[in-house]
Amino acid sequence: MRSSGVVAVASFVTLLLGACAAPGPTAASGASHNTLTVFAAASLKGTFTVLAERFEQTHPNTTVTVNFAGSADLVSQVSAGAPADLLASADLRTMGQLAAAGLISGTPRNFATNTLAIAVPPGNPAGIRFLADLAAPGLKVVQCAPQVPCGAAAQTVEKSAGVQVHPVSEEQSVTDVLGKVAAGEADAGMVYATDVRALAGKVEGVDVPEAADDINTYPIATLANARQPQLAEDFVNLVLGQEGRDVLAGAGFGAPAP
Repeated sequence: MRSSGVVAVASFVTLLLGACAAPGPTAASGASHNTLTVFAAASLKGTFTVLAERFEQTHPNTTVTVNFAGSADLVSQVSAGAPADLLASADLRTMGQLAAAGLISGTPRNFATNTLAIAVPPGNPAGIRFLADLAAPGLKVVQCAPQVPCGAAAQTVEKSAGVQVHPVSEEQSVTDVLGKVAAGEADAGMVYATDVRALAGKVEGVDVPEAADDINTYPIATLANARQPQLAEDFVNLVLGQEGRDVLAGAGFGAPAP
């Protein structure tokens, strides 16, 4: 009887040790989780949100965090050492600043184009029909600041057309301009055609034929200090591939020149 008791106790201890050890293989088999940090121009918010979700679906152990802001602000953040894996800017000039500072890995690649349009509140209460109307006295116009791609493009188009606009405020991103127009705080704002399309119902658009001569080209590049360089390249390839082109085209972006 004593021997039976010893066997029973030994069996219990064996089962207890086995139970304690059981989680070991499960924990060891779990894959590490990665975070990919994307810096993208504010005008890319709709499209890059979609692409980030699709990237996560094909990379189940990866979370994509996207920081949307004006391209000039993003360049300043990267230059100051902000952790990011890749950047998609709204013009070649801002990307060129990072390239000149040695903060880009490889060569930036162009993936989309965009043109300016005038955003007005629903119903266009100020009756704006042409670019020249923005110079009317008393009209409240908001634009991006000159260092922001949409602001630089607006200045170029206005100068070429001989139109002198006096904005009541200059914003740091195109979404800030849209926000003021949608809230009725401005009679009009110079934004991208894709932004008007994305905010349909909250703003209306007025075409700017003069903008056809000043098209914004969007470049994308992996950053030199990327913590996830391979994932960054995978995301770049998604943007440049057919799936990325379809998402961008669906939002109204044009394709870059070959």
